[in-house]
Amino acid sequence: MPLNVNEFRKLLEARQKELLSNVSDREEIRIENAAEDFDRLQQQLNREVAIRNLDRESKLLKNVQSALRRIDEGEFGICLRCEEAIPERRLKALPWAAYCVACQEVVDRQIAAGTFDGDRDDVSELAA
Repeated sequence: MPLNVNEFRKLLEARQKELLSNVSDREEIRIENAAEDFDRLQQQLNREVAIRNLDRESKLLKNVQSALRRIDEGEFGICLRCEEAIPERRLKALPWAAYCVACQEVVDRQIAAGTFDGDRDDVSELAA
């Protein structure tokens, strides 16, 4: 049974819209002057968490946009490494998946070892 690409497109477009609205909200990283050391420390910690969240959401947005581009190019659901079909079950869990599970594991090991030579935009399959 072929993939219902339009269903995945709708999911990805909705996720993209949500992420774009979140990424544009940078109020949390605003620097304020606080008189108390504790308040300054708390603000710094809050800023660091907000920056990590923005970074994670920005990477996820790139993955979602890459998946939408693969839909437009007729390559959605095909592993970028082995060129086999990505199981629909995986795509339902991670619609932006660029690799099948086996290839994702290989890519993750290569990234951890610093030997990955592909496009990092297509490998960070953050679960949301």
